[in-house]
Amino acid sequence: MRDWYHIFPKNTGLSLYIWIILCILPFYFIFRSNLLTEIVFGSVMTLLFFTVYWLTFNTKGPLVYIGLSIEILINIIMTILYGYVYFALFIAFFVGNIKSKAGFVSMYVIHLVMTAGAIVTGFFYNYSLLFSHLPFLIMTVLAVTLLPINQYNRLKQEELESQLEDANLKIAELAIVEERHRIARDLHDTLGQRLSMIRLKSELAQKLMTRDKEAAKEELNDIRIASRQALKEVREMISNMENVTLLEEIAHVKELMDAAQISYDINIDGDLGDIPTLAENVLSMCLKEAVTNVVKHSRAHFCAIEVIETNKDIFLKVMDNGDGRGGTFETGHGISGMRERLEFINGDLQIINSMDGFEINITVPKVLKQIGEGQA
Repeated sequence: MRDWYHIFPKNTGLSLYIWIILCILPFYFIFRSNLLTEIVFGSVMTLLFFTVYWLTFNTKGPLVYIGLSIEILINIIMTILYGYVYFALFIAFFVGNIKSKAGFVSMYVIHLVMTAGAIVTGFFYNYSLLFSHLPFLIMTVLAVTLLPINQYNRLKQEELESQLEDANLKIAELAIVEERHRIARDLHDTLGQRLSMIRLKSELAQKLMTRDKEAAKEELNDIRIASRQALKEVREMISNMENVTLLEEIAHVKELMDAAQISYDINIDGDLGDIPTLAENVLSMCLKEAVTNVVKHSRAHFCAIEVIETNKDIFLKVMDNGDGRGGTFETGHGISGMRERLEFINGDLQIINSMDGFEINITVPKVLKQIGEGQA
């Protein structure tokens, strides 16, 4: 059960003390009567109203509407007999807390109509009693009209903000899982191949030790070079784990293709500094994977790379003129890894294998810029 002071409305522009005064005021209106029966009846109605209000405030389900109906009835009686209309403010606040749209609209209309009807009837029953505080009656009608809507919208906004916070937490969890998968794929693509080669060459060197020592020395030298390269790749992977920029990856691509003696043409159209971090990481890893495939498998002598930033998306194109043009293409771990990364950011991957060469087209939605700025 919630604390007693929670029954008072929040964010209405009135302090807690004002609401407490509104709870005491009905007794001032009641004791203006000269008849003991009216004083007793009014006091009982006031105590009954706050009792029902408190019980209804800690109730859920159909009992809420029963309690509200009793409160509206008491408000009508107090308005007509004693000119005290301010119970309507408490009811208006409570109506705004109804989460069901149908329930809110129904009780809002009923309460508004009944309050207006009670005030009009009170004028006919005791004109001087209500006319003496007419400005406050007008303010009450306005509050009854606006307060429930404001309260209802505020609660809906808080609910949406809570859902958004939950969604952001889930996205963060997914990002962690995706990062683990990315690291696993990178280890497989880099260290896996290096270690496999080292294992094969070490076995071969062991066999050649007794037959051809010079060949065995060459294999051991290859193992030394491969182990150094693997160590270098691990260090680069660790240093770039927090953020892999596309410009840095393009620089690495140039070095890689220069070492592989592959001529290239790189065209950049757009401001790569504005790409969100998540999208830039994915694009960098996809570029690295695509160029690695060109160097290792295509036997190409030319590669074209194009990065275009449009109003809607960021486009990455990697094309080579390697062997096997127009042949059958089988998706490997590298292509599958790119697809998984791009699916995480709603990106798209298209592969074209024709007589003109092998082409990979990657598209990332530009809307990720807003997400990226929020993550930063």
